[in-house]
Amino acid sequence: MHTDRPTPAHKGRLILIPNTLDLGCLDTEAPPPDLREVLPMGAIRAAARLTHWVAENAKSTRAFLKRVAEVESLATPLQALHIAELPRPQKGNAKPDAAVQAREWATLLAPAMQGHDIGLISEAGLPGVADPGAALVRAAHQLDLQVLPISGPSSLVLALAASGLQGQSFAFVGYLPVESTQRAQRIRELEQTSRKAQQTQLVIETPYRNPALWQALLAQLQPQTWLSVSCGLTLDKGFSHTDTVAHWRTRALDLPTDVPAVFSWLAA
Repeated sequence: MHTDRPTPAHKGRLILIPNTLDLGCLDTEAPPPDLREVLPMGAIRAAARLTHWVAENAKSTRAFLKRVAEVESLATPLQALHIAELPRPQKGNAKPDAAVQAREWATLLAPAMQGHDIGLISEAGLPGVADPGAALVRAAHQLDLQVLPISGPSSLVLALAASGLQGQSFAFVGYLPVESTQRAQRIRELEQTSRKAQQTQLVIETPYRNPALWQALLAQLQPQTWLSVSCGLTLDKGFSHTDTVAHWRTRALDLPTDVPAVFSWLAA
């Protein structure tokens, strides 16, 4: 007798579903843009078919899937979807217990071991890129699960492409220290690396600290260094601007404190 019930011998896949870059950046009085303006239809259809998810935040994932449903019917009603959340990162410098982590990943990936495809989604952009979901992807490989990435927007790649800086050699170095002295030292170190390797350096910051980081970059980088900022990418008022530090010091730039930005530089 034919049956569609999954068996342990038939493993599911971990499918990396791209998210939009506009979450939390939209005017609450205006409806969000049509997903087809920022995501490929292939990604939307893949998301609509999934019944099991792993996410940073279940609430925002449901909001994303509600937008998906406006374009493509969901295979399962939104309320019936299984959405598990990634473990919260430990505070401070405490080293996570490897055995505990292994059990957490195994629990999250259990549906795939039973034959169900699982969607992994980030709060914005591509899962696993500057994203805690990378650890789940690595665990999936260890369990011999197929990992399938779906095309979609990445703020880092879009910012690099729009900057006009070195795209053959670049490094994303995450967040800089918050303390001003440590941050200044780190900026100078990264500028030296950029100059030596002719490598573009990319960093991000919590949006409310955008202006402080911008001022620190202007203060610490050399005048001839190329400095670029991309803010609110894919939004109607998003922008990317590149100039030398010397020129930036003569022009005002009003960075928002509630919209993500990517900062990049290339030392001359």
